Amino acid sequence: MKVIVDTSVWSLALRRDKPQNNQYVKELKELVKEVRAQLIGPVRQELLNGIKTEKQFNLLKEHLRAFKDLKLETEDYELASEYFNTARENGIQGSNTDFLICAISTRNKMPILTTDKDFENFQSVLPIELHKIRS
Repeated sequence: MKVIVDTSVWSLALRRDKPQNNQYVKELKELVKEVRAQLIGPVRQELLNGIKTEKQFNLLKEHLRAFKDLKLETEDYELASEYFNTARENGIQGSNTDFLICAISTRNKMPILTTDKDFENFQSVLPIELHKIRS
């Protein structure tokens, strides 16, 4: 089963001057080896936003091109809006991209790998599954 990898994890692995070597990066490496790491366009954009030099931008862009974006459907955006509204009704805030990740995860029955604790809050009101790091 593929796993949607959130910006927070990709960033630890690819956007640091010194790549982090923690449990999330190790899990991402394993998912990549198993051809299970899934990227979506909005996460690709978040990763490329704010890169300081053209050289760094182009290098990261080339690394990410190894991963095909999961095709997004109209229903993903509609479900993301429903999720936003449900979360807000329950006093939970999140970004548009976070709710889009949740919607895509639900539709494709893929868990999410993230370091972002907001997803634990979302899980209390949304039918998402978080990927558990293997030991």
